[in-house]
Amino acid sequence: MKSYDGVLLFATRSARMFAYGLLSVILVIYLIEIGLKEWEVGLLLTLTLVGDTAISLFLTTTADRFGRRRTLILGAVLMVLAGVSFLFTNSFLLLVLAATIGVISPSGNEIGPFLSVEQASLSHIVSDERRTDVFAWYNLVGSFATAFGALAGGLIAEASSSFGLTGAAAFRPVLLAYAGIGVVLIAGFSLLSNAIEATRNESIPAPKAMLGLHESKGIIFKLSLLFALDAFGGGFVIQSIIAYWFHVRFQLDPAFIGTIFLFANLLAGVSALAAGWLARRIGLINTMIYTHLPSNVLLILVPLMPDVYWAIGLLLLRFSISQMDVPTRQAYTMAVVRPDERSAAAGVTAVARSVGASISPMLATVLVGSVGLMSLPFFLAGGLKIVYDLLLYRAFANSEAKKRTAVTSRCSSRRP
Repeated sequence: MKSYDGVLLFATRSARMFAYGLLSVILVIYLIEIGLKEWEVGLLLTLTLVGDTAISLFLTTTADRFGRRRTLILGAVLMVLAGVSFLFTNSFLLLVLAATIGVISPSGNEIGPFLSVEQASLSHIVSDERRTDVFAWYNLVGSFATAFGALAGGLIAEASSSFGLTGAAAFRPVLLAYAGIGVVLIAGFSLLSNAIEATRNESIPAPKAMLGLHESKGIIFKLSLLFALDAFGGGFVIQSIIAYWFHVRFQLDPAFIGTIFLFANLLAGVSALAAGWLARRIGLINTMIYTHLPSNVLLILVPLMPDVYWAIGLLLLRFSISQMDVPTRQAYTMAVVRPDERSAAAGVTAVARSVGASISPMLATVLVGSVGLMSLPFFLAGGLKIVYDLLLYRAFANSEAKKRTAVTSRCSSRRP
């Protein structure tokens, strides 16, 4: 790996995920405090993801031609725009506009063009053999950053009251920090070298492409449909929704909720390191399914726990295995496409996930606010994600097994 660019990409990932974690713990509570109704908050979260879908699709499918560095800088500018807008207005229409155009994360997870372009950039500067392990570390630093960001967001909101800030004002320092980190990202992305940019042989005519894809259209579109289903289920339990659920169900304060997500994201990050080791033994697809399926069963059980401590314990157990599929999913997507399709492939699959996740937060916010239905988002999320696991296994497990068998046979035939 080109160490200079690799370090920068890991650093920008850490800063960005810290900002996302920072915001996710307080976002829904802040929007309620400034006077938005629960259905308005849900609609706002949905439009945030819808806007991200459109902007990310355009940016990621053109990034290899426009320039990966330029695309990342533009994404950071949109992040600053969203943070400043949320900081200075409580108008629902202006917030909707800012959420739709800007880059703001209600989930604590990646949003915008960053992940797709950074994945493609890292794949360009690391060997195929190291890709899954590099992605595992990439996700680890992101999870750790999100964890500490969630803790910081809760502590900042809690500490604000000591300075006489109450209501929505107590949460505005968090929004200011979010916008400030966007400025830091602009500077960091500006330092990346041309080594991350896509290259192709100009003497060969460019193949006819759709959304930046040519040879890999079929498999990427199939993966995209499955990833959209998974994300639709996951949208019911994004970090902001779970934080709000704990706040409503158990009256937990932001600092305590931030601590929960600190440990949850730390566990998720550490578990991701095992993904590369496991994938080398049972394959990328099997690793995705065999870790993701039990985590979804645990998710369904969270609201059935008798008290807050059992609920927290089961949620933490779920986080300890739920993210092991992420680096393997990313590595698999990069492995099945050509190098000059990587930004587009990562972008199309990421946008599919955004589309899938764009409706469920609106429904989940309303459900959590209803006494008799507040646990339903956990059941819907777990059930839909289990269906995704089964469909993924049916669609791709056999093809990967055949590929692994073919590789093993070729290696055996070469032995004296």
